[in-house]
Amino acid sequence: MFMHLEIELEGPVATIWMNRPDLHNAFDEDLIAELTAACKALDDDDDVRVVVLAGRGKSFSAGADLNWMKRAAENGIDDNLDDARTLARMLRALAEMRKPTIARVQGAALGGGMGLAAACDIAVASTKAVFATSEVRFGIIPSAISPYVLRAIGARQAYRYFQSAERIDAVRARQIGLVHEAVEPEQLDTKVQEIVGALLQGGPLSQAAAKSLIRAVNNQPINDILVEETAHRIAHLRATPEAQEGIAAFLDKRQPNWIGD
Repeated sequence: MFMHLEIELEGPVATIWMNRPDLHNAFDEDLIAELTAACKALDDDDDVRVVVLAGRGKSFSAGADLNWMKRAAENGIDDNLDDARTLARMLRALAEMRKPTIARVQGAALGGGMGLAAACDIAVASTKAVFATSEVRFGIIPSAISPYVLRAIGARQAYRYFQSAERIDAVRARQIGLVHEAVEPEQLDTKVQEIVGALLQGGPLSQAAAKSLIRAVNNQPINDILVEETAHRIAHLRATPEAQEGIAAFLDKRQPNWIGD
């Protein structure tokens, strides 16, 4: 049971709805704790294949709740550090889910909201969506979200937007790699479902292995150690029942057993 989230299950697809529309789904300590718990629970549920993160109302997420930030500013360094660690752990729980994750961004995704979108594997935005790393306008920095935003847009773009806090529309967000698709509002759910359908064709263990592979290989020098690492990963995966089923299904011209009716 959650106060600020709704979990919608439709077959193998789980949608986490942030449900504070009156506050533009801004997060405080309670929503952070609930998002962390939801990510862990869904990652442990073998019946769930794909997780979609979405926001009720006009906004995806306006980032940190200003009242929560005000309380944090009045606390000592130890309490501030605890709050920062809790937020960082939530983003990591989302980013390191074994299952494919999709951000469905229909409106504003500001500050931490932009971080949530970047922490998902895939981001699909409405053309009405707008993004920003707005923290410097409050005298702070986008620290907890930085690993995920940098992963998405790279250091060169981050130098601009971390300092300028400019608004980024959906088209620009796609150009810089923040989102994968930018579609008209009425096409948003159709595009999300299209990607969900593609994800459900893949083997769940191999998708988890693919995510692990990216983290292991990204930004590493191509040397004997890396080559050996990649050889070990594919060799071990080929020997799994899932890989044997996938190859057999292809040769038999049938669907593998992980695809439902």
